[in-house]
Amino acid sequence: MMFSARTKRSKARLITTSLVGVVFSFSSLSALAAFKQPGKIIAGSDMTFYPYEYMKNNKPAGFDIEYLDGLAKIMGRKASNIDTRWANLIPGLRGDRFDLINSSMYITAPRLKVIDMIPYSKSGESILSIKGASYQPKTMQDFCGHTIGSMAGTAWLKQVQNVSKSYCVKKGLKPIKVRMYPTDPQATQAMLAHAVDAQITDSAVAAGVVQRMGSRITISSDKLLDPVLHGFGVKKGNEQVRKALIAAIKKYRKSSEYKALLKKYNMPALTEADIKALMPKS
Repeated sequence: MMFSARTKRSKARLITTSLVGVVFSFSSLSALAAFKQPGKIIAGSDMTFYPYEYMKNNKPAGFDIEYLDGLAKIMGRKASNIDTRWANLIPGLRGDRFDLINSSMYITAPRLKVIDMIPYSKSGESILSIKGASYQPKTMQDFCGHTIGSMAGTAWLKQVQNVSKSYCVKKGLKPIKVRMYPTDPQATQAMLAHAVDAQITDSAVAAGVVQRMGSRITISSDKLLDPVLHGFGVKKGNEQVRKALIAAIKKYRKSSEYKALLKKYNMPALTEADIKALMPKS
């Protein structure tokens, strides 16, 4: 009888231990599953935004692409970028299509409400106009009464709308008309076709356009408009990806590879002071 009772207790302990092991195994698998594929980082990128992300010889290229490659090496992974139109990036992330957004996305308060964003570089906007044209706007206030081209879904569209209402209309001037296009190059082509009077875009993108098309296009703004942070987008609750990125960025920013990348693309280094000053407060 005693032997039988001890045997039953031993079996009970064995079953309990086995169940704990099973639960632990499932928990471990769940944590690993935070990245979509073992050994990889799957990123959504709009490959129409030179010099950040674009296609070269049928392969992803650009500052953001190389930056993520550097982070992936630190994490022991390989980065894979999926070409995705801008308006579909956040829905794609929230729908688990990829691990993160890698597309020079501005960090804004509205975006922080729906996704987590980890800062990795800084930028701002510039204004493009046709070289030699009489209209050479330097600020958004110069947009009053004109039609401006932009890629759809960008953060600066709200700023343009605010200027139109709070400045142009308030002063009795004509409002700003905005025409939106799926990609930035399409907005540039619209300007060259005189469908819009000027174009607003990211400052590094504007510099890249002038580098390639300097005989036809110029940057008319004489200073950086509204400095902002770029951030990798991560689905809320995906702590493994978020923490892995933060740790990798911290290491990468100390490397010679990072310094060489900044020099290659003529990008300013991101500092803690920049993050403190530019990170949205709410």
